[in-house]
Amino acid sequence: MNKLILAVVAAGSLGLAGCTTGEKIASGAGIGAAIGATATHSVGGALVGAAIGGIGTAIVVKDLHNGWCTYRNPNTGHLYNARCRY
Repeated sequence: MNKLILAVVAAGSLGLAGCTTGEKIASGAGIGAAIGATATHSVGGALVGAAIGGIGTAIVVKDLHNGWCTYRNPNTGHLYNARCRY
């Protein structure tokens, strides 16, 4: 049980380490899917985990950055901050 808690904490910190807001939300959804699948041993659990992980990460990222998100310009690859587009 202690190893599972440590894995969840480590995975959560990796989820917030993405460069752009979209990458953070996608990694949060992926981590949630992995945890949901591991906990329930089913595809349904993975889907619920992905939804909870994605939404939870979006809320945390939006609150941490006070409504500002980081985006990547697809033409130049540069990162810029702008109001979140949720």
